[in-house]
Formats: sequence, structure tokens, C-alpha cells
Amino acid sequence: MRLTRRTRLAGIALVAAGSLTLAACGGGDGGGDSANNVITSNSIEPQNPLVPSNTNEVGGGNIIDLIFAGLVSYTTDGETEMEVAESIESEDNVTWTVKLKDGWTFSDGSPVTANSFVDAWNYGANPENAQLGAYFYYPIEGTTADGTIESGDTISGLNVVDDLTFTIKLKNAEADFPGRLGYSAYFPLPEVAFEDMEAFGEKPISNGPYTLETWEHDVEAVLVPNEDYDGNRKAQNDGITYKFYQDPDAAYTDVQSGNLDVLDQVPPSALTTYENDDSVQAFSEPGSVNSTITIPSSLPHFGEDEEGKLRRQALSMAIDREEITSKIFDDSRSPSTDFSSPLMPGYTEDVEGNEVLEFDADKAKDLWAQADAISPFEGTFELSYNADGAGNKEWVEAVVNQWRTNLEIEAEPKAFPTFAELRELVTNRTIGTAFRTGWQPDYPSIYNYLGPVFGTGAGSNDGDYSNPEFDELLVKASSAQNDEERYQALADAQAILMEDLPAIPLWNTNISAAAAEGVNNVEFNWQNKPELQRVTK
Repeated sequence: MRLTRRTRLAGIALVAAGSLTLAACGGGDGGGDSANNVITSNSIEPQNPLVPSNTNEVGGGNIIDLIFAGLVSYTTDGETEMEVAESIESEDNVTWTVKLKDGWTFSDGSPVTANSFVDAWNYGANPENAQLGAYFYYPIEGTTADGTIESGDTISGLNVVDDLTFTIKLKNAEADFPGRLGYSAYFPLPEVAFEDMEAFGEKPISNGPYTLETWEHDVEAVLVPNEDYDGNRKAQNDGITYKFYQDPDAAYTDVQSGNLDVLDQVPPSALTTYENDDSVQAFSEPGSVNSTITIPSSLPHFGEDEEGKLRRQALSMAIDREEITSKIFDDSRSPSTDFSSPLMPGYTEDVEGNEVLEFDADKAKDLWAQADAISPFEGTFELSYNADGAGNKEWVEAVVNQWRTNLEIEAEPKAFPTFAELRELVTNRTIGTAFRTGWQPDYPSIYNYLGPVFGTGAGSNDGDYSNPEFDELLVKASSAQNDEERYQALADAQAILMEDLPAIPLWNTNISAAAAEGVNNVEFNWQNKPELQRVTK
């Protein structure tokens, strides 16, 4: 049993208000000693080619986060430290000057310059490219509310001063802006990427602790150490191989037999036994990932009107989260009380309206009846999920059964073999059902659970939710000059979500992981992800 880091992470603030200079931090020692010190870990097939600004799911994110380096990086506990940047400074929290460390190169030997960042962000914000990460550029002057370029081909708020210096002008003062710059949408790209971005995404030239050697689709991705990398996350091993599993039970069996080194989430079938399993090393601690059900506003009877709100609230209150997290997940999940995680700075259990997350079968049935009085619901309510995710089949079937019983409606699960197949339909807006969703934070802030997921036009706003009052509170939170104001604005924004329920919060996933015997230095970070660059055997 690992020690919790709840008390350590809960007190972290991203940055303080006012002028900010983040000090540079040196990297650790690199290199594994063993000639066969390659670490294997589980993952899933990425949805898209590996372009940082077009990746917003775990399969691609796992790889991209290890092969690229941004202006800043995050420690295990979520603190921000300099990576490619030497400093990020501002006198007014509106115009930020970024100075890069000299000597950084991409894996093809080309230099990492100010243009490497500015050109990458301009590409990601160009509406012609339809990049999923565009929303993250919205604070910068010259972008629209959804982060795309307002006019022309470049973001007017970005200005290259020299090879190692550029400025970022924001629309509003945002004291916490530098803390976001370790997210993949802000990673740099080499000049060669823009010649053929699709081909580049199959074999990226990168600047992080590893490079992608091979990617055998639906099988595995092989990463090897980048010998020229001199940042905070130097590889302590001889490489990482991500094996793509469609059966979580098979992954656990491989850990038991020593054919897989690290499994970041054990399947439900092993939750009651893995901590006493002598064939594996067990890890258990609070986590930051949440699980939700998204109901697109385009579904009949589930729009953003009164009927839609009543039905969403009914579905939420018809779910017995305590029963599911206990019986299916052996208490390795914690029922949600908000849209974020108890590990985030500013978390509170007292979000207005969060009683809608409490199980109340009678109230749920009454709410559904009120909605039927507006417009009767006929047919079957479906909940889609990807079967290659640990526990998805079990909990979706449990939720559907509770809806049948507590609301007396026809409800059915709808399975897709892989995450990529499910996401393709979600991204193309052709899913036609409610579907399982979840969020692994990109940086340690409640804001990150709200803006990218529910902001109007945001890249991960899978249900196409839009509420101007909610958007205004996001702006208020971003421009707040102290933590108290920021946290209150975020709580107020969550109160709106509790009423509208564009997604139904279910639970936070604790870290319930396993490693094979003989695997050393396994530690999990604020994203629930193993720090694989440190693992050895």
C-alpha cells in the first residue's frame, strides 16, 4: 500500500498573482545500467496521428508526453518547473515574455527556437486544421472564444523577438497562465513537420526524453531514449514499449507472469485480490481522474431546455454511485461530489446544487415524470462505451440496470471494441447516444476540468454544451488576482453545471495499479500516470 499524496497536492497553487519569474530547474541523472532495461506498460491505440495540438485522449497523450518537452514541466506532485523555457515573466499578467534555454534541439538535430513554439501554436489554432487542442489558445489575443485564429494565418498576440525569445499577449490578465504551458497543445514543432503533418504524426521528430522508434498500429509503440535530451525527465531506462490491450484482464495476467512491467489500472476482476497477490507489486492511493456520462445536447429530449435538464437530473439521481463503486470497483473509486477531484487546489464538497449527484430513486422518477409532462419520451436510452477500458462493461451495465429499475424506462448498453472506434464517432458527432467520458487533468487546476470540457467551442466539449454565464465565470476565474477569488468563480461555474448537467459526474478513479516483480522505482503522478522515465528493472 502506497502512502497518499492527498495532503501534499491539495495545497499546491499553480502560481501567485503579480509578476512571475519561474526559476530554471536542472534534470536528473540519465541512463539505465541494464543492457535490457526496456520497460513495458499498457496503453491503447491512439485515436489520431501523434501531433501534440491534435491529441486529447490517453492513448496518444501517453506517447506525446514522453517524446515532447514544453516550456514547463510538472513534478510528480504537480508543481510547475522550467523545461525548455529559461524564464516566463510579466509585469501585468497580460504580456508574458518567454526566454528559451540555449542549446535545445529536436531529435533530427534542428534547433528548438521561438518559432518552433509560435509556428506550432499558429498551426494548432488555424481553423483549417481542425485541431482538437485549439481551445487552449483562447486566452491569447487574436483568437476567438474557441481558440482559433480570429483573422489571417497567425495569432496576433504572439510575437517572435529573436531565436530564443517570444512574447504572448493575453486578452485579459491571467496570473496562472504559465502553469498551463506544460500541456501538449503548447509543445513545439520542428520546421519539417509543416511539410506533411500527417506523415509527421506517424513518426514524429520530437524534443523530449524519448523518441518514437516504431508504431505498429493496434499492437504497440516503441520509445527509445533521446540522447540529446537534457531536461527534467531524463530516461533512467533503455526505453519504453507501450502495449495496446483490448482486454484488461489479459494485461493483468501479463503483469502476473512478468510479461508486462507496469499496469496503470487493474481490472475489476482483480480489485479484491491484487493487493494480496504475491506475483505483483500493488499500488493504491487517491487519484485525479474522473468518470462521467456525456449526453449530447443534440439528442431528442435532451437539449438545453427545461425538459433536457429534468431528464439529465433524473438520470443522475437514479444512479447509486456508492453501490457501484463498492460492488464493482471494491471502493477503488470515490463517488463524485463535483466535476473535478479532491486532489485539486481549491476543491470543495459544498458546490451549490451537487445534491443532484446523490442517489434518490423517488426524486429521480418524479423528475422524469415532469419531463414526460413536457414531451413524452419513447424508445430506448442507450449508453455507449469502449470495451477495451478496464471495468467499463461492468459499470455501464450496472448503471443501465439502475435506470431500468429506478426510472422504469428502456435502457441498454452499447459496446464498441476499442476506444479509438468510440472516439471517432464522438469526434465526428455521429455517435447518436449518450456515452462514457472521463478526464485526466492536463495541469493541476479545477479550471482544467471545466474550461476544455464545457467551455463553448472547447476541443473536448463532446456534448457541444454552451452557456454564456458559465463562460463568463471561466474568464473571471482566469483573471482573478488571488486564489480566493479564483476558487469562488470556479465553484460558481460548477453550480451552473450542476443544474445543466452537460455531463453526469460519476466517480474519481483512485490509483489501483500493479507492477511485475523485479520492477523498481514505480511512482504515480498527479495525473494517475506512472512516471515511466524513472522505472527500471
